Amino acid sequence: MAKVSIKEAEQLRVGEDFAIADVDPKSTPGVGKDNVDDAFEKYDDEIADLQECLYANARAEVEGTGSILLVLQGMDTAGKGGIIRNVVGDVLDPQGVQIKAFGKPTEEEQKHDFLWRIKPHLPEPGMVSVFDRSHYEDVLVQRVREMAPPEEIERRYGAIVDFEAEAAANGTKIIKVMPHISKEFQAENLRKRIEREDKHWKYNSGDIDDRKLWDEFQEAYEIALKRTSTDVAPWYCIPSDDKDYCRTVVKTLLLKALREMDLEWPEADFDPEAELKRLEES
Repeated sequence: MAKVSIKEAEQLRVGEDFAIADVDPKSTPGVGKDNVDDAFEKYDDEIADLQECLYANARAEVEGTGSILLVLQGMDTAGKGGIIRNVVGDVLDPQGVQIKAFGKPTEEEQKHDFLWRIKPHLPEPGMVSVFDRSHYEDVLVQRVREMAPPEEIERRYGAIVDFEAEAAANGTKIIKVMPHISKEFQAENLRKRIEREDKHWKYNSGDIDDRKLWDEFQEAYEIALKRTSTDVAPWYCIPSDDKDYCRTVVKTLLLKALREMDLEWPEADFDPEAELKRLEES
């Protein structure tokens, strides 16, 4: 049966020799284009069961219950919202999910270090948190648009690595995903947002301003991913012109993280036989 295996998904992990130009946004590594639809739902039941088990452990206050942080960071129209709707929304129990979109910092947030506004949104035990954009805006947009001095951008790479290492040490599994699209594919998506009434709400004229800096953003992404992809907080650069392929890989990565937690259902805090007897007598 067609699926993207964990081994195949791991091949998209960013390493020391990563070059963004080597990733073909149109490709579907590990599964043929004709089999993407078939692969998309293969892990759904297992992911749903494991996430429910994770949430149940937190509700039962099982010591050492972990959590998951999924970071989504990509160019405009890369499909971050689609991942949230079609992976997080369709497969995971919303009771155990927190979603946070980080926009332009507020005046209060600008008074603090760039990680100040991020820390309160790390997942609690048993939860899956999703960042739609994230602390990486501060080494991507701010680097390209020269909104912070070069030495400050350099400092932030190290601060991010330390921040994520601390979160991982506290029991959070971190998955960082860059949906990688081609410039041509982005143009198609932006054209739809301009032409279609039902997509006008998604359009921001600033998207075209960023598009003019495409090469600069590609360079910024390559540097950021290489500098901050670690064993405990790896980056995955996923070809995403085929959005269902990208979503399939994200499911595979979620499954990997959940399996690695070695989850078991919490023990009952009651005597099942006694309660069944009470039920029959009621």
